Amino acid sequence: MHQMKFKKYSWLFTLLLVCLMWPSTYAQKIIMGDEQMDVLLPLISGKNIALMVNQTSVIGRVHLVDSLLHANVRIKKIFSAEHGFRGTADAGETVNNSIDQATGIPVVSLYGKNKKPTAEDLKDVDIVIFDIQDVGTRFFTYISSMHYLMEGCAENGKKMIILDRPNPNGHYVDGPVLDLSLKSFVGMHPIPIVHGLTIGELGRMINGEGWLPEGKKCDLTIVPMKNYNHQKKYSLPIKPSPNLPNDHAIALYPSLCLFEGTVLSVGRGTKIPFEALGSPELKNQPFQFKPENIEGMAKSPMYQDKICYGVDLRNEQPGNLIELKYLLNMYKVYPDKEKFFNNYFNTLAGNKLLKEQIKQGIDEDTIRASWKKGLDAYKKIRKKYLLYP
Repeated sequence: MHQMKFKKYSWLFTLLLVCLMWPSTYAQKIIMGDEQMDVLLPLISGKNIALMVNQTSVIGRVHLVDSLLHANVRIKKIFSAEHGFRGTADAGETVNNSIDQATGIPVVSLYGKNKKPTAEDLKDVDIVIFDIQDVGTRFFTYISSMHYLMEGCAENGKKMIILDRPNPNGHYVDGPVLDLSLKSFVGMHPIPIVHGLTIGELGRMINGEGWLPEGKKCDLTIVPMKNYNHQKKYSLPIKPSPNLPNDHAIALYPSLCLFEGTVLSVGRGTKIPFEALGSPELKNQPFQFKPENIEGMAKSPMYQDKICYGVDLRNEQPGNLIELKYLLNMYKVYPDKEKFFNNYFNTLAGNKLLKEQIKQGIDEDTIRASWKKGLDAYKKIRKKYLLYP
């Protein structure tokens, strides 16, 4: 009898518990900048709009472009960054101007020779919106494209809105601060490899520190997230680029991207990019993989169709720092050390010192100590631009 009464009322108890928990659960959900249409639409009502977006620019399962078209926003054009509007172009692959098949909107490439929107590109535009998922490293080129977008807007008197998104590596700051003599598209600002900022916070820093040419300021508005802080873990629902397929690869990326400045493969052309390291020359290493041409992921990868020997990093637990042990260990075991580095390494590292330190066999703690002065100065600057705790 008592059991029957319990069954009769247990569903009521469950419903009551869910109702009590729901507000606090909902309050913890990160609300992206692009989800706040009540904030965005009044800012762009009646204006001609351009967007820099890609495959990550979605609200739930609906692309931001479709959401804005549904709201009768006048979208004049889409600007595309590395990997293109749909996110399928390989790293470094040329991205051309096109017409988006689904909407008929012109797509203007800002990756290649033309990285900054011209006066002609912007003449029929009032406001430019940036909404692309970043991964929090200096050499991930979406932030460089954002810089050039800010620059174009500043030069042509256009407003810009950044719809802020989480930084999956935003819980720490690490690495050498960029030596501006090595400034490039994979390092435009005097920030460390892991900068600890959202795209909105970085936009504020670029403006506030006068990093646009001639100290120009972009007329910039940030739509900040709700319920976000820098220690909050965020799992990306859509891969930000073809070769960062999961959260673990994204967490290893700050440490492993430096290997793109060496003769080692980072697993491009496999299903585990940025979770493996190897070379045909390391035959004494325990793990094997063979890079292949993978459409939409890796075209003509390093060591295509050759067996690479190296290490499997899928079970590694990334810490809150750049793991130098991978570089130090792989340099140590590589047979021809004169060929280990290529000309791209210093550009990625952001200084000329790290390569020499590795060559000299300097230990990880000593290398880290050489970053401290620059990191301490950067962290003081960073505090001025934080939107989130």
